[in-house]
Amino acid sequence: MEGFNYKKAIQALNFFAINEGGNINKMKAIKLIWLSERAHLRQYGRPILMDTYYAMKLGPVPSKTKDLCECDNTFLDDVEKEERNKYINPHHDNMNFESLNEVDESVFSKTDIEIMMDIYNNYGEYSEFELSNNISHKFPEWKRWKEKLNKKERTRFNIDYADFFENPDNDNYFNKISTEHLEISKSIFKENSREHS
Repeated sequence: MEGFNYKKAIQALNFFAINEGGNINKMKAIKLIWLSERAHLRQYGRPILMDTYYAMKLGPVPSKTKDLCECDNTFLDDVEKEERNKYINPHHDNMNFESLNEVDESVFSKTDIEIMMDIYNNYGEYSEFELSNNISHKFPEWKRWKEKLNKKERTRFNIDYADFFENPDNDNYFNKISTEHLEISKSIFKENSREHS
């Protein structure tokens, strides 16, 4: 399984900005991307972006994607910035960003787009704080670190993709996949991870 794909991450951010009418809150966008990666992994045995995830105070965060939608992020190289600047414009307050061009769908598979659209249709109505507090805090990949985050032992903890296969509390969308299907997806993910490790 290949590593993080920054071009797909830029287009995923752009996709959600366009679906919001051209401008989107950064936290809302990265929560929708986390949900999309989680859903695609469970359905098809691979994430969309293969980002590195951290549990933080406001929920799971795709760290490299987050870097891409921040105005003056020093972790980005010139190639990533140049590509990002063709498609999205982060506002200087780092709270929102806007779409500058149509989504380049050629970077995605059909299932990538299908899942992102499905996530937007199911979760797009929620604000960034509803996605954070009311939704993401019910998921096992965040709950595992809740106590340590509350004690402020550290500001972030690494999330294992294996936790994405666990069901969250009271979430009809993520709890509808059968145990058998999840086991198949998990074995596909493990096999692909072994091949590229």
